[in-house]
Amino acid sequence: MRNQCHRNAVLPPIGVDRVPLTVDPTSTLLGLMRASSPTSSTIQRSFDASYENLWTIGGQPSSSALGKFEEIKEAYKGKQIVMFLDYDGTLSPIVADPDKAFITTQMRETVRDVAKHFPTAIVTGRCISKVYEFVKLSELYYAGSHGMDIKGPEEGHTAYTKGGKSLLCQPAKEFLPIIDEVHKILLEKTKSIEGAKVEDNKFCLSVHYRCVEENKWIEVAEHVKSVLKGYPKLRLSQGRMVLEIRPCIKWDKGNALEFLLESLGYGNNSDDVFPVYIGDDRTDEDAFTVLRQRS
Repeated sequence: MRNQCHRNAVLPPIGVDRVPLTVDPTSTLLGLMRASSPTSSTIQRSFDASYENLWTIGGQPSSSALGKFEEIKEAYKGKQIVMFLDYDGTLSPIVADPDKAFITTQMRETVRDVAKHFPTAIVTGRCISKVYEFVKLSELYYAGSHGMDIKGPEEGHTAYTKGGKSLLCQPAKEFLPIIDEVHKILLEKTKSIEGAKVEDNKFCLSVHYRCVEENKWIEVAEHVKSVLKGYPKLRLSQGRMVLEIRPCIKWDKGNALEFLLESLGYGNNSDDVFPVYIGDDRTDEDAFTVLRQRS
């Protein structure tokens, strides 16, 4: 079991990955940024064929679940379904301004109905407070900051929790001062780049360049790269039109999924549970890998 969090407690400091941070050369990083743009012909072709081609999860091919509903129905018979949902691009559309990624009333009611029948969690790169501001459903579990900030349903909605206890898991708490410091530096360095946005997700940072002119992307990449050189305890990853800055700890959305399943009483690859995870970005693959390992 990879997770180390406990209910009603903050996780003791996790050992930092001491491998020095290696950021792609600016040209390579710029190439990744271009590849994640919806205007990229290669990516667009990939999107168009996404439901027909095989996906790769954890290095292994996996076909789309959209054509496997009968098999899925057979697989979950007699088991407790637990739902895990990404937010951006899954519950809400991808929009130019991340502060306006609103969930529709219909989607909110759908999630509310699902949560009446199954334990339901939102697992996102955003901070919990921002996602809750969008979703406004107190009966859900929330795993923000790519799983580094987990809390259970509010009082009165803990029926699904093992032992009826509230949940709290913050494995990167010791990094808060560093994250805050880097956030302030990047705000200052990118303020002259029109369209650039540095989002504080509490335990991680997101540098959005969706609204930045493409000829300015290299400037965004250079600023991020230069700042992170001074912070070897932080690492850089690539999302959809966003650069993600996270602590160098062995914790991701996969760990968050494991922690939540264990908290619900379904640890150690329990045969009594059927976890369902819906997500559309690279960081969701960590959760997909865990589900594959659980078979």
